[in-house]
Amino acid sequence: MTERSFIPVRIAVLTVSDTRTEADDRSGEVLAGRIDAAGHVLAARRILPDDRAEIAGALRAWCADPGIDVILTTGGTGLTGRDVTVEAHRDVYEKEIDAFSTMFTIVSMEKIGTSAVQSRACAGVAQGTYLFALPGSPGACKDAWDGILLAQLDYRHQPCNFVEIFPRLTEKERRK
Repeated sequence: MTERSFIPVRIAVLTVSDTRTEADDRSGEVLAGRIDAAGHVLAARRILPDDRAEIAGALRAWCADPGIDVILTTGGTGLTGRDVTVEAHRDVYEKEIDAFSTMFTIVSMEKIGTSAVQSRACAGVAQGTYLFALPGSPGACKDAWDGILLAQLDYRHQPCNFVEIFPRLTEKERRK
């Protein structure tokens, strides 16, 4: 079997919070650091308030940007009235990656036990772009990256990974 070469992925990070600023966005910083350490490209980074329409609009704009392959959001995945990131993601998805939620729960249970039930982390695909909604805690961002995304965003990971199917995400549009 031929060894594969690493392919850097262009990743945007959106922190969803009514209170965070660039100076204290620890979760966004965790993700940016891990993106860099893995050899990927931080293509964009932003902070938005907990507003469903505004979040969905930013996601759609980034999905339409050819310089962005993956979007990671952090924050707004809980159960409170202000937590609307999951709904905004689902407004944008063409297809949901259902197993991501399950995998995230498994990874989280190893760290926080049954408290993992309170997360609504989710993932999907839109316009050939992967979108992942992660909880707002630095620990949860580390868990999602280290336990799932690091491998799945690495073209060398076998038996399969998200990177190798990038060209096929938009094959329906190419057939028209």
